[in-house]
Amino acid sequence: MEIEKKFLIRSLNDIPGGIDTYNYHEMEQGYLNTAPVLRVRKEDDNYYFTYKGSGMLKREEYNLPLNKESYEHVIQKADGIIISKRRYLIPLEGGLICELDVFQKSYEGLLLAEVEFSSEEEANSFVPPAWFGKDVTFDSRYHNSNMSKELISFTDPS
Repeated sequence: MEIEKKFLIRSLNDIPGGIDTYNYHEMEQGYLNTAPVLRVRKEDDNYYFTYKGSGMLKREEYNLPLNKESYEHVIQKADGIIISKRRYLIPLEGGLICELDVFQKSYEGLLLAEVEFSSEEEANSFVPPAWFGKDVTFDSRYHNSNMSKELISFTDPS
């Protein structure tokens, strides 16, 4: 079960310590279906097939490993926009991790933070750091699967 909240980030300049101090992964992903979500992802030199159920804050998620050849075959069959991003891993208080996605190509300029939790109670009591912007957890436009369907114009990261 995946339990996560999503937030817009106003600027990379707001990241404590500077963005270059954090580890990151290069990611590319495509969607074969969006209801339910069937995704293939390349994360650095690792490859995955993912199933995600419905939901906003909480939903089922299963990841299966793929090899490079399988990924390259299946990504050709993906519908719509292939999402490219760099994901920074930023430690937060309480042992939480902010996965900050800096989108590239079609969504260059979009900065989206995701924080995963072990329970809904933990998610609902989370107080985001000051550098986080608007909570978009319940705005389906910010699901990568929906972003893959057609180019969405995003404004107002506050």
